Amino acid sequence: MAPTAPSPAKSASPSQPSGKSEVSDLKQQLRQLAGSRAPDADDQRRDVFKRVISCMTAGIDVSAAFGEMVLCSATSDVVLKKMCYLYVGVHARAHPDLALLTINFLQRDCRDQDPTIRGLALRSLCSLRVPNLVEYLVTPLTTGLKDPSAYVRMVAAVGAAKLYHISATTCLDADLPAALKALMLSDPDAQVVANCLHSLLEIWTLEAANSEAAGREIETLYSKPVVFYLLNKIKEFSEWAQCHVLELASKFLPSDNNEIFDIMNLLEDRLQHANGAVVLATIKVFLHLTMSMTDVHQQVYERIKAPLLTLVGAGSPEQSYSVLCHLHLLVMRAPMLFSSDYKSFYCQFSDPSYVKKLKLEMLTAIANESNTYEIVTELCEYAGNVDVPIARESIRAVGKIALQQYDVNAIVDRLLQFLEMDKDYVTAETLVLVKDLLRKYPQWSHDCIAVVGNISSQNIQEPKGKAALIWMLGEYSQDMYDAPYVLENLVDNWDEEQSPEVRLHLLTAVMKCFFKRPPETQKALGATLAAGLADTHQDVHDRALFYYRLLQYDPAVAERVVNPPKQAVSVFADTQSSEIKDRIFDEFNSLSVVYQKPSYMFTDKEHRGTFEYSEDLANLTVGAEAPETVISAQRYQENDNDLLLSTSDKEDNGIRSSNGSYTSTYNAPSDLLSSQTPAETALINPGSSTYSTQTNFSLDDLLGLGVPDAPAPPPPPALALNSKPVLDPATFQKKWGQLALSFSQECSLSPQGAASLMNPQSLIRHMQSNYIQCIASGGQPPNYKFYFYGQKAGAAAFYLVECIVNTASAKAQLKIKAEDGTTAEAFSTLFQSVLSQFGHS
Repeated sequence: MAPTAPSPAKSASPSQPSGKSEVSDLKQQLRQLAGSRAPDADDQRRDVFKRVISCMTAGIDVSAAFGEMVLCSATSDVVLKKMCYLYVGVHARAHPDLALLTINFLQRDCRDQDPTIRGLALRSLCSLRVPNLVEYLVTPLTTGLKDPSAYVRMVAAVGAAKLYHISATTCLDADLPAALKALMLSDPDAQVVANCLHSLLEIWTLEAANSEAAGREIETLYSKPVVFYLLNKIKEFSEWAQCHVLELASKFLPSDNNEIFDIMNLLEDRLQHANGAVVLATIKVFLHLTMSMTDVHQQVYERIKAPLLTLVGAGSPEQSYSVLCHLHLLVMRAPMLFSSDYKSFYCQFSDPSYVKKLKLEMLTAIANESNTYEIVTELCEYAGNVDVPIARESIRAVGKIALQQYDVNAIVDRLLQFLEMDKDYVTAETLVLVKDLLRKYPQWSHDCIAVVGNISSQNIQEPKGKAALIWMLGEYSQDMYDAPYVLENLVDNWDEEQSPEVRLHLLTAVMKCFFKRPPETQKALGATLAAGLADTHQDVHDRALFYYRLLQYDPAVAERVVNPPKQAVSVFADTQSSEIKDRIFDEFNSLSVVYQKPSYMFTDKEHRGTFEYSEDLANLTVGAEAPETVISAQRYQENDNDLLLSTSDKEDNGIRSSNGSYTSTYNAPSDLLSSQTPAETALINPGSSTYSTQTNFSLDDLLGLGVPDAPAPPPPPALALNSKPVLDPATFQKKWGQLALSFSQECSLSPQGAASLMNPQSLIRHMQSNYIQCIASGGQPPNYKFYFYGQKAGAAAFYLVECIVNTASAKAQLKIKAEDGTTAEAFSTLFQSVLSQFGHS
């Protein structure tokens, strides 16, 4: 059979370069065209340059052709120059040694007769950003600032700022800032003036941190002659330049009211500008200049209202959202001035969801006695919207308006009508709002409870809606006949409830109901406390424990704590402080307004994200940490470096600080919650030991709880351990990294043991009494991590253990590594047996 003929190689296209062979071919073609004077030489060079740029764009290294590209740059063709400058700019940073080859031809082009080539060459020269070549930039920049072409001067002005970033000393020694300032105040071209202003602000702002003279130079830019000179030329500037000038004017401090009115007269026509950025920048100037003039400031609000509303309806959704964010900020400061224009904030069908949501917030803010009926009617139409998030927001908006007004009759009726809609999310949102209304207007309780009492808790799936219903069942159980029985049914389904928020509300509601209707709620209260004490969620467990001990101490005191006489809530807390709102207003016409957060929340380190979790055991550090490195409970993350503290450097509960004192690393609760009594242990674990306190028996009998006898503890397994094993931290870490994992499993702690871990040293002492030593430990409630080791008696084999304990769930995650694999299972059984006995002694 004849061999198959090889297929012919496909030629590479410019859009699909083939790699090294392609670069070699391009290099050869460039070398041939370097000295060619043929009539079509420039056209051929263009084709080859396009292929080079295509290769570079595809990620192929074409730096080998650097010399040939420079040789071919000797042409008057502007297109070839642009492609050559692009190539040089990309490869000069990665290959500084090759960048030196470009200096001669770039400096030559900076003296070309064509101003376009001079400007392009100067821009490329400043874009090399190679520190070793800064000495070659000063002369072209100085010459460029005096060039007769405005384009070249414009490029040179920006190039001065680039030089400052490469070498600040070189830029200042060449006195380029002074040349920029002189050019800014004398140049007839507006774009040159704008570029000079931008470069000066950038240079002096960065330099102000190191030099007082720079601070004085910035003050001169904000002086009256400079500001008025720029404002008189503002119509000649581009939109970008106008924004820069207006930002400068917003920081100007006028000496009297006449200067304020002069500036406002100069900028009056900028409010009708088609560009939204110019309008917002002008508004910022007006607002900041008139802050001390109350009457004029209100007139400014009236004047800027129409331009802003025009921008909202004229631009793209993104521009509308940005303008609406600024309008929202103004509305929050002066809602009365916008109350008559409420129809401008009605949602349109074509509006995106983010625009609709912002409009709903603005409708809520401007609602008053004169327009509440129209606004609420419009919002009620949105409640049936197919867009569920908008429907939710509209219901919340109705509730917020109700909380702001004095006459809420019609609004309450509208809210109660929402409960008749067969939609789960509508019911949930309405229940939350009804709860808030009852807190502020208790006189409406009979009307609201009559409707709420007909709602079945089984039909509510959302946790916040169910929590609101449970709150009302507890708060108004004396007015709701079925309240104890509904709560009892919810307690029976405790294990099926996934939301901790609902379980917390259920605990409190049952307590309230017990004080109002004791005979009907007695059984439910006992079951609730038992379920709460056994709950794995720390907050639920702690609240149940707190309520149990209050009842144990004195039921009358418990009633005063849980169900005291309540006063109507007058004002609900605002999520943002007035200080933050003022900071956002000071940063008008910036992203701070869009994000509704001041800039420092994005730039300051303390407002950045939390630490990342690390599972790398190779970073295991054994040794005492300084107090300043201990992470607070709010920012605590399970990180090995933060979690492990040497037991040899710790006392019972503390770490030695720099002044010799001991600082506690574990924050134990107050005495009321410090440990569990035998009665509480019996509620959680029926197999625990009984107790004899008559008060506890009486309370448990009242709640229908019993305490069974405890079974005998299991016998310890037979494995003898060395009573005095010796293992240093470095050897432990080395063995841990080398040994394979023998066992990985989860085991349970007794409730007494979990409670005793309020003092982690007690676990360390307990394990040491069983010949299991701790080499490192640490953590913050409810998570603790321990590293233990033991040694087989009469042998050199060690057993290493990582034990991570969660006191909220009373669970321990164990990882065991053994040098003697045949006895690893016996050691695991021994370790779990010793751990299970913790807290019983």
